[in-house]
This record gives sequence, structure tokens and C-alpha cells, in this order.
Amino acid sequence: MEGKRVLVIGGGTSGNVMTVLLRRAGIDVDLVEVRPDWNVRGSGITLQGNALRVLREIGVWDEVREHGFGFDALGLTTPDGTVLHVGEVLRTGGDDLPATLGMQRPELQRILVDAVRASGANVRLGTTAEILTEDDTSATVRFSDGTEGRYDLVVAADGLHSATRAAIGIDVKPEPTGMAIWRVPAPRPAGVECSVLSHGGPCYIAGYTPTSEDTIYAYLVEAGRDRDTIPPESYAQEMRRLAEGYGGAWDEIRDSITDPAQVNYTWFDRMLVEGSWHRGRVVLVGDAAHCCPPTMAQGAAMAMEDAWVLSQLLTSGSAWDEELLTRYYERRIDRVRMVVEASVQIGQWQLDGVPGDVPGLLDATLPVLKELP
Repeated sequence: MEGKRVLVIGGGTSGNVMTVLLRRAGIDVDLVEVRPDWNVRGSGITLQGNALRVLREIGVWDEVREHGFGFDALGLTTPDGTVLHVGEVLRTGGDDLPATLGMQRPELQRILVDAVRASGANVRLGTTAEILTEDDTSATVRFSDGTEGRYDLVVAADGLHSATRAAIGIDVKPEPTGMAIWRVPAPRPAGVECSVLSHGGPCYIAGYTPTSEDTIYAYLVEAGRDRDTIPPESYAQEMRRLAEGYGGAWDEIRDSITDPAQVNYTWFDRMLVEGSWHRGRVVLVGDAAHCCPPTMAQGAAMAMEDAWVLSQLLTSGSAWDEELLTRYYERRIDRVRMVVEASVQIGQWQLDGVPGDVPGLLDATLPVLKELP
């Protein structure tokens, strides 16, 4: 792929994975990230096996495994902590990877950032990019520092509220599903060896996931509230109040929720760009193209798979043309739509107060995700 030059806009999960894969093939990559520190905040992330498969592909699996906590089960309890069921989860990344791995979100970002830097990509932080002109083979971009560059392809990996998506005329925007989630990191209580969920009580879902030998992240899902009505300095107090309705490990978790700066409150959103994920020489990946509630813990996996599939096509020897970018969309859309719709459905059953067939839905979905994208 000598002579090809790509701009990746956004240094989050999909942009970082994309950059590493393209650099491995010898493609020149510039990555721009609006945040000057390139860090992410957040408590934890749950990665299913098909996400781990991509992390192995980019060469960081050993480090992810060392700093995360892998497991193959999911526990269900009553609100008071009584264990109802602990069952095995399908290994969607293949039998040689755990079904699930939890880790601290900033730790995953650090590992990916280190991989990008080691790849030799040209990274510019605190920088935004604007598409100036396009023709059949390239795009000219102006950066916020006043410089310009010409690229064979621009990959928009700038997230849920992608400015690039809007700039190229795709007017799809994320929509709230009606749910919101409180998240917080916490010390790992003894005996917590897998994700555990409780349905009912004051929240739709109360759960926690181990993220290392010593840590977990805990989460409470409720009906979405206007965030402006919840002062950030009250976040810890509010999460502790909601957690009062849960027992078992929650008794220990609740006592550790003291710092409001460690508590995160976000809405669940859904979005799916239909028709195509590109306009001219600009193509969307990850949250810029789709997002879903974390009810299946597949958001990061779908974003990483986008980058993997697009990089495969770009390094296949085929011409970088309209046909190739259309093939990328066609390989991804059915799989992503299935995940978005299933993730939204699980939450909607809870919002409607009906006993939906979650096991049946997962049995229909997870075997598909075990197949290569």
C-alpha cells in the first residue's frame, strides 16, 4: 500500500484500532484528536470475546489480559443479593479467549494509545479537522492550527456526536432510549468473579463487573433524568441512595461510593446510519456510524470490528473506490443492526415492565457474533 495516506479523526477505541491496523500494512496515517491529553474518563468497560479477538489482532491482548479480569459466567441475583443463577456465557471470540473481560476504561485507552505511538503514526493532539474539498481519489483537510493536508481517505472515528458525520451531510443523530446509567469504580469485594446483575428494586438493573484483581465497576440503570437537575457534586450521594435498595456485595460497594468526581451519569442512546457509511472520500467507523445501549456490552466490540473490517478491505489490494467503501458497509450493516436492535429491545422490555425473552434473544444473537465479521 505504498504511497497511500489516511487521516483518522478521533483517538478513541475505533480510531486507535484503525490506526494500528493500517500502520501494520505500511500505510501512512495521521491521527488527530481534539482532546489535548488523549485520556478518557470513566469507570470500567465490559468487553465480550469478539472485542477481545480484535485486540488480539492488533497485538495488545497479552497486556489487556494482564490488566483486566477475564471470566466466562454471568450471575443473576435478587435485589437483596440472593443468588438466582450463575450460567456460562458463549465465548464469542473463540474458545481460546474468555467470554468476557472487564477492565478499567482508562487502562484500555492507555494500552491502545501506546500501540498507536509504537506504530509510528503521526499523532496531533488538541486538533480538529475540517474537510475542504474532495475529488474521486482524495480529500483536502484543514486543521485547527491552520495547516492543510491531502489524504487518499479520511476515517471519521470522532464518536457519537461526530462533527465529521454532520459535515459530510449525514444528518442522523443519536436518540435517547429513556434509560440512564450511574457508573463508579470500586474495590473488588471478596468472591466477585464475574459480572452480576439484579433486576428490580429501585432501578431497572443493578450490576457490577470485575475489572482487575483488586477493582470492579458498579452500575445502576434507571429511567433517564434531566442531567441539569442533578448537581455533579451530589453524584456520589445520589448513587449511594439508589444503591440502598440492594444487598449482598452492594453493602460493601455502597460504602466505597464517596467521591462524586468518580461517579459518571449518562443516558442510553441509540443510532444507526442506514444507506451507506461514507460520502466521497470520508468514511465512518464506530460510534460515528452507530451506537446502542450497553445492555449486551457490545458497543466497543462493534466499533473495533468496524475498524478491523475496513482495514482488511483497504489492505486487500483492491482499489480504494466507491465499490470498496460500499462493501465495507454491506459487511457491517446486518450485524450491527442486529446488535443495536437487540440491545434496545432488552431495555425496552424493562421500560415497558414486560417479561421479555432475554435468554432467547441472546441465544439468537451471540452465535452470530462468534462468526468472523
